[in-house]
Amino acid sequence: MTVQPARSLDAAVPADAPIFDPKAFRLDREQSAIIATARRLGETLFAQRAAAYDREARFPTENYKDLHRTGLLGIAIPKKHGGLGADYQTYAIAAAEIGRYCGATALTWNMHVCSTLWSGPLTDDLEMDAATRAEHEARRAIHYRRIVEDGAIYSQPFSEGGAAAAGGVAFGTEARPVEGGWIVNGKKIFASLSGHADYYGVLCTEVAKGEKASRRNTLYLAIPASAQGVAAVGDWDPLGMRGTVSRTLVFKDVFVAEDAALMPRGVYFQAAQRWPHMFLTLSPTYVGLAQAAYDFTVRYLRGEMPGTPPVKRRMYPTKQIAVAQMQIRLEQIKAIWFQAVTEAGPNPTKEQVLRAYAAQYSAMEGANEIATLAIRTCGGQAMLKSLSLERIYRDSRCGSLMLPWTAELCLDRIGREALYEAGETDD
Repeated sequence: MTVQPARSLDAAVPADAPIFDPKAFRLDREQSAIIATARRLGETLFAQRAAAYDREARFPTENYKDLHRTGLLGIAIPKKHGGLGADYQTYAIAAAEIGRYCGATALTWNMHVCSTLWSGPLTDDLEMDAATRAEHEARRAIHYRRIVEDGAIYSQPFSEGGAAAAGGVAFGTEARPVEGGWIVNGKKIFASLSGHADYYGVLCTEVAKGEKASRRNTLYLAIPASAQGVAAVGDWDPLGMRGTVSRTLVFKDVFVAEDAALMPRGVYFQAAQRWPHMFLTLSPTYVGLAQAAYDFTVRYLRGEMPGTPPVKRRMYPTKQIAVAQMQIRLEQIKAIWFQAVTEAGPNPTKEQVLRAYAAQYSAMEGANEIATLAIRTCGGQAMLKSLSLERIYRDSRCGSLMLPWTAELCLDRIGREALYEAGETDD
């Protein structure tokens, strides 16, 4: 699918500059075109809708129609299957641009894209015999066709309220093998896109009769939202990221056919061990939110923020120092994060893994640090719900809590893995 140009802006309103300048960050023309499409969608359409999605805790359905129209719903689907064929780095930067304008859209889009990123370029890097790879190719073609042709939306419910999402134990959601597929039972909490996705990409543990649950037997299954026994339950009224509609999903004796597998048996466990950057994909949204908080502050202090009086506040030294601090923090986040997403691939070095943890921590905590400073610098009006900074602040606070790489887990792993080599103990 070719990239369609987004609606042009009013000539009187200058377009936002890219978060990552293509020349400075050595992006090629194809990457730049895909990322520019994401930015223009965000700036011209998503930004205007974001307040309503947040206020009503409503899923951004209209944005997904635009993502499909422009080919971005299939951004990581290989070109031979009709997608844009973007690599990890390209997707991550495009997601940051969308997060700049609507955090909920970027974060849910990530859940959708990961179903194609994990089953596509990531799986291509992993070990499979020829027969398994051919079977996987046939299965993923079915999923990709639904997305490219029909605009099907996939989600990725992960958390269960225990240690499974952090990789500590096997997932409690279980898939029992039966003829032609599996019977799935379990529950997922904070399941973004609940009630709005067409397929739920569920991580669950395959457990045959008499066996014990093992992380090695993790399956990644695309369960149809319409399947009997699937239910989205409970309310969704959180502090931030309200448009993600992350209600609880319940699976009760759900039959799932064999062609629903998004990864072959054993491949998810292999990916989690050999492709750890797969868990860094929540961070682009927060890089975008960090940029958004900075953008708001500069425009507000220059008297250029729509919805506010055209009063300049840029002449005060305290304001100038605050903007300088925000700029420095933003550039720090961008630098380490860009390096981390550029290094994403199989079998990273210890230093690359530590850098990925540090990038995750920097983006998730740094976005809220910048938003907090932005509110203090801009003053009382910045707290009004009629302006975007209040929403940016609330959305940015959610990042450090998200599994599998919460801010606390990142700190724990950086400290431990920096001080200990694999298998090393103090005994």
